Amino acid sequence: MTLAGFGSAAQAQEVYIPLISKGFQHQFWQAVRAGAEQAAKDFKVKITYEGPETEQMVDKQMDMLSAALAKKPAAIGFAATDSKAAIPLMKKAREMKIPVVAFDSGVDSDVPVTTAATDSKASAALAADKVAAMIGSDGEVAVIAHDQVSSTGKDRRDGFVNQIKAKYPKIKIVDIQYGGDQLKANDIFKTMVKAHPKVKAIFATNEGAAIGAGTAKKEIKSAVILVGYDSGKGQKDMIMDGTIAGSITQNPVGIGYKVVEYGLKAAKGEKVPNRIDTGFYWYDKSNIADPKIAAVLYD
Repeated sequence: MTLAGFGSAAQAQEVYIPLISKGFQHQFWQAVRAGAEQAAKDFKVKITYEGPETEQMVDKQMDMLSAALAKKPAAIGFAATDSKAAIPLMKKAREMKIPVVAFDSGVDSDVPVTTAATDSKASAALAADKVAAMIGSDGEVAVIAHDQVSSTGKDRRDGFVNQIKAKYPKIKIVDIQYGGDQLKANDIFKTMVKAHPKVKAIFATNEGAAIGAGTAKKEIKSAVILVGYDSGKGQKDMIMDGTIAGSITQNPVGIGYKVVEYGLKAAKGEKVPNRIDTGFYWYDKSNIADPKIAAVLYD
């Protein structure tokens, strides 16, 4: 595409890359924003960062994406709340020759030039290994997944489930329910442990699910092992007080940074990789203060 803003140094400030996030209610998304803002400074581009109040507001996110495309930006960063609902607007972006960099959640489309994200299946498989070790590779477990429409929701669920089925024949997955916000996850945890009194461990697949489940665990004084995903002050506090046994952390600042960096590369016509793996780590009380881990945790 012909990109206004690459004609001279004075014009370079005009390069515009909007990022449309999945939501704003979790600290994860604010950490992504911080990374994007740092990249905007480093590469001297203008960015905006917005998202719906919750990750369930698919229609609102589509309106934001449509409005961003109407401004004819140099490139666009997009984290899909619903990977199928975005397809028509992805096609529109291609018609307008606006490169799309997907982040966190992929889109069921070949339009994005690359995706900056954690390997959700591999990270959830690591969570499964940790859970298995804690329960002696034997017994009942369950999953509170944050949704069943985004690629992260599906991939974290499947990464955990498939690892358990492939490696741990004595572990039985007795329930999978969906609730990515704290109130819903709180209710799910309580009903889940009541319906399955022998359940030994529960995996919660995002920040909201983990904190909601942790709050419920405290309220009913449950001994069920809880393993989470993401970071944030609430989850870190629960790891330190023993409510949550451990969690997977992503590198959200790195995700935001790479979206802007590779959006700019794509806008210039440079070749970019199909996928940018931004990494993940297991953290618990024993390593939460490790400098390598602390660098990718967020409040």
